[in-house]
Amino acid sequence: MAERPRIIVGISGASGVIYGIRALAALRELGVETHLVASKAAEMTLGFETRVTPAELKAMADYAYKPSDIAASIASGSFRTLGMLIAPCSVRSMSEIATGVTSGLIARAADVVLKERRRLVMMVRETPFHLGHLRTMTQLTEMGAVIHPPLPAFYTNPETLEDIVDQSVGRALDLFGLNWKPTKRWGEDLIGGRRPASNS
Repeated sequence: MAERPRIIVGISGASGVIYGIRALAALRELGVETHLVASKAAEMTLGFETRVTPAELKAMADYAYKPSDIAASIASGSFRTLGMLIAPCSVRSMSEIATGVTSGLIARAADVVLKERRRLVMMVRETPFHLGHLRTMTQLTEMGAVIHPPLPAFYTNPETLEDIVDQSVGRALDLFGLNWKPTKRWGEDLIGGRRPASNS
């Protein structure tokens, strides 16, 4: 039997915990094995922004780990994955990863993904950015991470908040080579993006 692809999903305490929730749902639809680590701050945000309980969030993943469990399987490079999605990613988590500080499992798992040259996608949630934030993003990009702020794509003509969230999540999953059906694509699904074929 072929091994199922695996992805680590980190959820930090930044606003926008819905991105992590929808990512877990999408990955389940796609048949991808998920390994979740949510910070204590993420559980607080979950209570502020949703009606989902921490237990319900953990149940959405195939495996869930305590944020302090640095001996977890995802803390080792020998544990093979497609990479890691941090959705949302707080500035604190971003800064820890950039400096190599691995006091918790989110930062440790991300550090492992980087050292193994796997895909690390960070849906950074903050605005506006000051120079320190931008320099940290540059440093992470040079280290191999992908900074992917969840910016709305209005060319998709979204009708609901869910449409906006799902498009951002779908585009993040594209970076792992995963094609989630709700993702709308310019030139394919969107009438405004279609152009007649040209031989020139």
